[in-house]
Amino acid sequence: MLENAEIALIIYFVAIIFCLAVFVVIFFIAFQRRKNKFLLERLEAEQKFQKELANSQLEIQEQTFKNIAWELHDNVGQLLSVANIQLNMLIDAPEGDIKEQIIETKDVIVATVDEVRSLSKTLNTDVVLNNGLIKSIQVELARFNRLNFLQADLLVEGDEIEIQNEDEIIIFRILQEFFSNVIKHAKANKLFVHLCYKSTDLVIVAKDDGVGFDVSKSSDNSGLTNMRSRAMLLGAEYKLESEVGSGTHLTLTYPILNDKPNKT
Repeated sequence: MLENAEIALIIYFVAIIFCLAVFVVIFFIAFQRRKNKFLLERLEAEQKFQKELANSQLEIQEQTFKNIAWELHDNVGQLLSVANIQLNMLIDAPEGDIKEQIIETKDVIVATVDEVRSLSKTLNTDVVLNNGLIKSIQVELARFNRLNFLQADLLVEGDEIEIQNEDEIIIFRILQEFFSNVIKHAKANKLFVHLCYKSTDLVIVAKDDGVGFDVSKSSDNSGLTNMRSRAMLLGAEYKLESEVGSGTHLTLTYPILNDKPNKT
């Protein structure tokens, strides 16, 4: 009788140990699957980020070259043509008029040199990496003012906080897409950009006084879609508001994570 009780007790303990072992194995397998899924999702997110970063850099380069070609044709080319005409006029000009025309020609050449210098600031395709976000925006807005596209102003509030270069590039590309739409479609007279640095966020507001558009009917616009998806990739809050006749208003709230590791 005692032996049967001992055997039953042993079987009971063996069953408990077996169940615990099965539970541990199942728990370990589930943990590994969850861990592998997390690592895979993290890898996919990093690959998506790097792909968008590369696309943003390429688009900034393409836009830079388009801007340079445009300015060479419309500004520098015209100034040089005027200088050439004035120099031809000097050949047949009376001696007393030469000095005045030389001064006028010199002024045109000086203006041309200034245009070339301005172009050289945007020629570097790594402009955001070299200048940072604020300076890059200033260069872009200064170009709009110089070419009389519209009146563009920038206001920066708060103490500037350094953020990752990769994130700066994507933020700048979002703004560049907005600026491009303003120039091409908004028929605006004014463009205003406001950067507000807070302890936890960088709030960027860009708005124009143009014709506006119906946001609900522009959901398939690739430029707007790219802006939204890139904001999501940064973990930033994206809000685009516009009405026909009331201009367009973009708000981008980028979370500043001071303990975020630098990827560069």
